[in-house]
Amino acid sequence: MAGDYLSGYGYVAFFLVAGPLFIVVALILSRLLHPKRKTKDKLTTYESGENPIGEAWIQAPIHFYLYALLFVVFDVEALFFLIWAMNAKAFGASAILSFVEMMIFVVILVGGLLYAWRKGALKWV
Repeated sequence: MAGDYLSGYGYVAFFLVAGPLFIVVALILSRLLHPKRKTKDKLTTYESGENPIGEAWIQAPIHFYLYALLFVVFDVEALFFLIWAMNAKAFGASAILSFVEMMIFVVILVGGLLYAWRKGALKWV
């Protein structure tokens, strides 16, 4: 249609302009409308209603980060397995190829798990 000015790339152009514009307008309005009174209570660190004790910046042990990272990796793996299993009927003639690809994916992740285990990344203490 000749009159449809938002077809194809028009949508992309619209959102490329409207998205950043929305963010800029929201930040400007926030800056103009927020309360400006700063009190001692507002400037303290919030810790679930308790008075803060000690420094706000502490060094957390790196193994917490490693556990979180491994959790995310294997959580994403579980999501891929779910999507793959739900679409198994749609593979048709390429079901064998799809199965081989999934096994390659599993082998890579098991290799990463064994590497992390061997390096001691899974020891809690």
